[in-house]
Amino acid sequence: MSPHNEGGSMKRFFRIGLFLLLTATIACHGNGRRAGKGYVPQEGDLLFVVADASAFSGAIADATAQRDSLKFSHVAIVGMKDGQPYVVEASSRCGVCRTAWDTFFSCAPQINGKPGVVAMRVVADSFPASQALARAESHLGEAYDWSFRPDNGKMYCSELVYESYRLKDGRALFSARPMNFRDAEGNLPDFWVSLFQELGEDIPEGLPGTNPNDLSKESSLVEIWRAF
Repeated sequence: MSPHNEGGSMKRFFRIGLFLLLTATIACHGNGRRAGKGYVPQEGDLLFVVADASAFSGAIADATAQRDSLKFSHVAIVGMKDGQPYVVEASSRCGVCRTAWDTFFSCAPQINGKPGVVAMRVVADSFPASQALARAESHLGEAYDWSFRPDNGKMYCSELVYESYRLKDGRALFSARPMNFRDAEGNLPDFWVSLFQELGEDIPEGLPGTNPNDLSKESSLVEIWRAF
């Protein structure tokens, strides 16, 4: 690599790093409130986070939510240890990681002063929730998948859920669909255009994938609680 190319690459990766740092900072702006009463978490529950005002969250919501519906931009998995809940997630802040329960809720966007989080539970008969959690935790330490492509050693939030939630015969519990990055008017938000330009990759429009909004509508899930 020539010095000129090396310098250009370093600048590009610096811009990406700064961009991700700003995104992570925006994403975690809760007021520290604890999760509300009325919910007894179980291992394998899914926590869906409503979209906030950040560019990343808004781009996901605009591309995947129907009009006048509750828009989700993130999903995470509930784990239990010694009777206490925690969260496993693929997050722009930390890649695939374990997150403390209160930290997860404090980082959620606020709705009327409460965390914008919806809990859902798998209702499929004899679903092995402990195996789903174990699969998710086998990915701990992997980087966040800003490319949104399958089988690249990285994970985005709903991809982690999709790959972890499998039936006893190995089939995926949830569905993968052609990915869409366009808003309701068919336009590509500037966020996606800038991100993939920086990555030097084509936008993976139409490739099979998942998103939090589609996951929340799966027939094998039932909503059991809202924090707001």
